[in-house]
Amino acid sequence: MRDVASDLWVAEARLRYFGFEMGRLMVVIRLGSGALLVHSPAELTEALRSDLLELGEVGFVVPASSLHGHLYMEQYRDAYPGAKLFAAPGLQRKRTDLSFDGELSSTPEPGWSQDLDQAVFSGHSRLTEIEFFHAKTRTLITGDLCFNIGADWPSSTRLLAWGPSMKRRLGPTTAFRQGIGDHEAARRSLHRILDWDFDRIVPGHGEIVDTNGKSAFTDGFAWLLA
Repeated sequence: MRDVASDLWVAEARLRYFGFEMGRLMVVIRLGSGALLVHSPAELTEALRSDLLELGEVGFVVPASSLHGHLYMEQYRDAYPGAKLFAAPGLQRKRTDLSFDGELSSTPEPGWSQDLDQAVFSGHSRLTEIEFFHAKTRTLITGDLCFNIGADWPSSTRLLAWGPSMKRRLGPTTAFRQGIGDHEAARRSLHRILDWDFDRIVPGHGEIVDTNGKSAFTDGFAWLLA
């Protein structure tokens, strides 16, 4: 668990997807109430459970989408009976083994509305993703919407994230871009995100953008914002 900012931590987990080493970032936020919100939970190892115990009590567990961040939610349900689990749109049909306390939307839940804002990224043909904004640390938290793969990652992963030009960029993979069928809806979603005053970005995969995140985000989505 890495301390990123006041009341904001990140844990890195390994993830291979169709042969690609993608990695994944789990985010933990201590809310004003003292409860912890876990975004895109990693496997709940003894070490991670010990780290969480030092930070507080897990109160909420959320994914980014029906594809990203729902693995291991059952471990958190079992370990933290008082925690509330929320589904992204479409996840309840996929994870019938879980009982959810609600479905995420563009309206923050009362349990974290004083700390986090959120917005739906719409327009993708296969999934709907929820983006979060932590105002206290000016941090945007995403799932597959943002990859930030570094130059030292495997070439196959860089190709997946950067595209055929192999020019480093922050943003979605080529496959994710191709899945955007309603460009106008996606554009509206991006403008909603850009209304937030964020400087840092914690992407779903890759490296944290510590500063100038809004500029990097705008550049990464210039093809859609234009």
